[in-house]
Amino acid sequence: MRIEITAPLTKETAASLRAGDSVSISGVIYSARDAAHKKLCELIEKGEALPFPIDGSVIYYMGPSPAQPGAVIGAAGPTTSYRMDPYAPRLLSLGSLGMIGKGRRSAEVIKATKSAGAVYFGAVGGAGALLQRCIRKAEVVCWPELGAEALMRLEVHELPAIVVIDSLGCNLYETGPRDYLKQHGGK
Repeated sequence: MRIEITAPLTKETAASLRAGDSVSISGVIYSARDAAHKKLCELIEKGEALPFPIDGSVIYYMGPSPAQPGAVIGAAGPTTSYRMDPYAPRLLSLGSLGMIGKGRRSAEVIKATKSAGAVYFGAVGGAGALLQRCIRKAEVVCWPELGAEALMRLEVHELPAIVVIDSLGCNLYETGPRDYLKQHGGK
């Protein structure tokens, strides 16, 4: 069963999700990759305001391909999340409650996710052409010079994802293989 959630997230919603849950995300999320994350952290260090509301925000680690004529956005699949690991704890400490990407996260990010009561969602890599169908509106918020890595505001409808790390720090990359081996007699 898929759980329908709305972004931005509330603390209650984030706390209700568990590693392994299948979710459908609707609402407003933001896309940012490494270059945008670096710029966000530079703003924080300077004491300047962030260009989007951080409280409850969900950040999708995605850099879309160019949109075809008449399309809102190009292929919109997740990028490898560990490249954002140097920046994610800072954004989580300021109130971000969700991250969407693919792949494992560092121990520091897992600790920060738990501390913030946040969630890390996994999206299917290689499914960018399908995921783009869930994006109803896309607009560059800032840093257009970064091209596909610009910070974007996305209005999404039923974007599918899996809870990989929940607000308790449970990590599907650890529990999934262990549970599989239990069910299949260690084979």
